[in-house]
Amino acid sequence: MFTGIVERVCRIVEVSPIDGGKRLRVASEAISSVSGDLTPWHDLAIGESISVDGVCLTLVESSDFLAFDVVEESLRRTCLGDRQPGDPVNLERALRLGDRLGGHYVTGHIDTLGRIQSIEGQQETIWMVEHDRSASFRTVEKGSVTVDGVSLTVVQSHADAFSVALIPHTLEVTTFATKQVGDAVNLEMDHFGRWVQNLSEERRGISP
Repeated sequence: MFTGIVERVCRIVEVSPIDGGKRLRVASEAISSVSGDLTPWHDLAIGESISVDGVCLTLVESSDFLAFDVVEESLRRTCLGDRQPGDPVNLERALRLGDRLGGHYVTGHIDTLGRIQSIEGQQETIWMVEHDRSASFRTVEKGSVTVDGVSLTVVQSHADAFSVALIPHTLEVTTFATKQVGDAVNLEMDHFGRWVQNLSEERRGISP
């Protein structure tokens, strides 16, 4: 479980094939950090969960780099299949009991891919993100959404798109400053919204 508050941004240093997927190696030293600390994490444990651009992955190596094995299903359903050496990624360690919940509950299970349709503004940057209308993914105005692992508030919601507002701080401490119109992004709908949606669909299915 995560909160959608990105802790640091690091660069991918290597992408190598493995049986059933790829291994991503990410530099342990950050290029930006919400705390300002760019040094490697020193208390990582092999097997712990880390959100990489919103995808919950298991840490399999930790030294001068952080290594994650990504299976074919995740490569196909997320943007990680397109990531190359040199690309920055958003990282967040799993939530611990007692931690502050600065964003919202995020599972790290991507619902669908989105694509940045437009980028407007300067002091407050507005993204319009389009997504597959047929996917089991919904947003509501003023509700929460996770974009590449970042917890954001929906400004406007449509059947196949939504908009979010990005303050300068968010652009500084995430990969978002590098994004351009047409870029694909990982999307996860609000966890509680998914339960409401499932219950509503189940009720409609049994009603006369």
